[in-house]
Amino acid sequence: MDEQKYLDLLKDVMQNGSERQDRTGTGTLSVFGRQLRFDISPNVCPILTTKRIPWKHCIEELLWFLRGDTNSKILEEKGVKIWKGNSSRDFLDKRNLQNLQEGDIGPGYGFQWRHYGAVYKGCHLSYENQGIDQIMNIINTLKTNPFDRRIVLSSWNPKDLNNTALPPCHCFAQFYVEKGKDGRNNLSCHMYQRSVDTFLGFPWNIMSYSVLTKILALKCDMDPKELVISTGDTHIYTNHIQSVNTQLQRTPLNPFPQLILKDRIKDIDFSEITIEDFELIGYKPLEAIKGVMAI
Repeated sequence: MDEQKYLDLLKDVMQNGSERQDRTGTGTLSVFGRQLRFDISPNVCPILTTKRIPWKHCIEELLWFLRGDTNSKILEEKGVKIWKGNSSRDFLDKRNLQNLQEGDIGPGYGFQWRHYGAVYKGCHLSYENQGIDQIMNIINTLKTNPFDRRIVLSSWNPKDLNNTALPPCHCFAQFYVEKGKDGRNNLSCHMYQRSVDTFLGFPWNIMSYSVLTKILALKCDMDPKELVISTGDTHIYTNHIQSVNTQLQRTPLNPFPQLILKDRIKDIDFSEITIEDFELIGYKPLEAIKGVMAI
């Protein structure tokens, strides 16, 4: 069962993790180099059931990336506050980013996905036709040369690392197409994550890249198949240990819920996709387990 793989990773970090200091000053238990695989075949959604995941917020952030947005206030207006702490005036000043206004994350994920290489000058400007649009290049390659070995999405741009609120954690993804038994092409994604907040962030990342792969598959007339995630520094913050112990006492609910994407996504611009284009069926998880995000 795919969710058990995640719970086993939590156990691995708890049992084998070494104590390490970290950027936030919180402290972690950490292991290095792990890999998990998840079934993301049509309608299947690998979202945890041993605690509630705010799936709409997760998709809202993904759509924010796909639009190339870097203004966290856009998410906050939708009730999604995961970037608020890392784009506050105090946090930006500590990063020596006085040039960015509060709420501006700098040339982060969305900017790199849609405008890689362009010069970043603020979250309110238009960067249309500037830089490399990696997302559209991926879609074009999937349609014209699906078995290419270079279908890659990179959020890691060394030139911009010191200009962002946070250097990207999930920094690299490769897409892989294979012929299915029914003759249709299947699309899989292998994502590399250099830094993994295993309790709080990783469940979110699993769902986000599952949905990203499903969106790309729909736009390219393929079926999603598998999500593979390889991790670097895989850690549990010390202030999450009690929460992790609570989660490890729970039993996953079977099966995973179904995620339905509206067909209209196939033909519309990313700017037109909304949360109403997604329906999660049968998601009845156990109650949420709180954890404070390390800033």
